[in-house]
Amino acid sequence: MRATNRRTGRMIFETCFVGLQAGPVECSHGVTLNATDTVNSSELDAILVPGSWAESAHHVEKALATYANLVKGLSVRSSRRHLWSYCTGVCLLAASGPLNDQPATVTWWLAEAMVKRYNKVHWQSEHNCVFNERTATASGVNGYLPIAQTLIERNVSPEVLRDLIKLMVLSRPALPHTVFNATSLIEQPGKLLRKLHILLEQMPAEQITVKALAGTLGMSERTLARKVRNETGLAIGAYARRVKLSQVGERITLTSVRSA
Repeated sequence: MRATNRRTGRMIFETCFVGLQAGPVECSHGVTLNATDTVNSSELDAILVPGSWAESAHHVEKALATYANLVKGLSVRSSRRHLWSYCTGVCLLAASGPLNDQPATVTWWLAEAMVKRYNKVHWQSEHNCVFNERTATASGVNGYLPIAQTLIERNVSPEVLRDLIKLMVLSRPALPHTVFNATSLIEQPGKLLRKLHILLEQMPAEQITVKALAGTLGMSERTLARKVRNETGLAIGAYARRVKLSQVGERITLTSVRSA
């Protein structure tokens, strides 16, 4: 965030540490951080909840009990505040409630436990980062990076983000198998395919028909089929199957929960 401010010459982002109360917070390994504000401060635009060290779902359960007061604090609704988290910190957001009825992701080895424990969340563990209107979640210990990159791209510009990735030597995303290149949401060239991609991920496979898709997207079946073929070179049925196969393949890899 500081690099973004320096690159643009403007104070776009300002960060601080917050806690249940303002003041020193004792962390792991003897580190003490100074919280300058509380999690429910009206001055905050967003809170990023980091992960904590855990080696199993049982460790996460113990952490949720330890941080019960924090979970309670994060559950307080605010019309202004955004809530973001990554790695095991996503479990704190799930426990506090703001992810209910929202798409979210989590670190792969926690996917099955989270699907079972927080079934009101629309888990999409096949994604490494999921942004909603007021929440964002990312997987992995470096999950803060895709969250920050999305913020910079949306609030500043893609050009500035590319500069920062180059100057800060940030890792580039891994390439998927070529058969699924067309199924990555970020690779969709137009708004229609992005909307269609999200819709396909949300719908059970047995409910997917051209009629249902076209009706939801507000166009005729023929128009939808023509536009999908023009942009992808695929019939809409083939495109839908490819998206669902990619999605289900990831879920089978990460969980034992039945996929549809």
